[in-house]
Amino acid sequence: MAGKLGKAAKWIMIPGALYLMSVTPRVVNRPDAGIFRKKYFAHRGLHDNAGEAPENSMAAFRRAVEAGYGIELDVQMTKDGIPVIFHDGTLERMCGVKARIEDYTYEQLQQFKLADSEQSIPKLEDMLALVDGRVPLIVEIKSETKDVTFCAVIDRMLRAYQGEYCIESFNPLVLLWYRRYHNSVVRGQLASNFRIDGGHKSPLYFFMTHLLLNIFTAPDFIAYNHQFEEEPGRRICKWLYRHPAVAWTIRSEAELKKMDGKFDVFIFENFLP
Repeated sequence: MAGKLGKAAKWIMIPGALYLMSVTPRVVNRPDAGIFRKKYFAHRGLHDNAGEAPENSMAAFRRAVEAGYGIELDVQMTKDGIPVIFHDGTLERMCGVKARIEDYTYEQLQQFKLADSEQSIPKLEDMLALVDGRVPLIVEIKSETKDVTFCAVIDRMLRAYQGEYCIESFNPLVLLWYRRYHNSVVRGQLASNFRIDGGHKSPLYFFMTHLLLNIFTAPDFIAYNHQFEEEPGRRICKWLYRHPAVAWTIRSEAELKKMDGKFDVFIFENFLP
């Protein structure tokens, strides 16, 4: 009987140990994550898509700076290799055009306006000049492909920036790029329950949902969809490894109150915390 119990314990302990190893974030030579002294980050700037400060616009970033909030923003590359700030995979929702950022040069993109405003899609370079280190930045690098060599262009621009920033991405290959080429930057893994939030059922999205690629990407923080805060890997990173837990996206005081204590940093929109 004792032998059988020993074998059973072994078959339980080995998968458990492998799981803990897989979700382990960076634990050695961690950079200073002082950027998270700021608790609240305005999602795509302090924006109003029905007004003159739509999401990811210079006006929305200016409002966030004036209000003293940190800023979360999204970076993509144009056809001519210019980093610009825009969230969606297509221009349709914000600009009414069925095309992608990468289909146009920066100058061509300037013909489009954001939502119902007079604001245009901004360059990352111009946004950095506007903020000028006054508030910290969470820079999400948007990538849906295996080719993440464009990270070098974004990284070169951010290296010259004097303010506090970190990078994050859903794409683990972006984090791998930073681990190899600029390991001192604070990097975060964005995640959600992709089966429910998007209907993704492939093994890759299973690994991404449960943070099983952390062993390779070694993130410094986890930014998780707060609706699925109970995910075990996320909790392990926060409570066992004491890594910053970032919640996206909080849209009301009620949601903020519910998540208090479960996350350390909050990306918010549609209200002022």
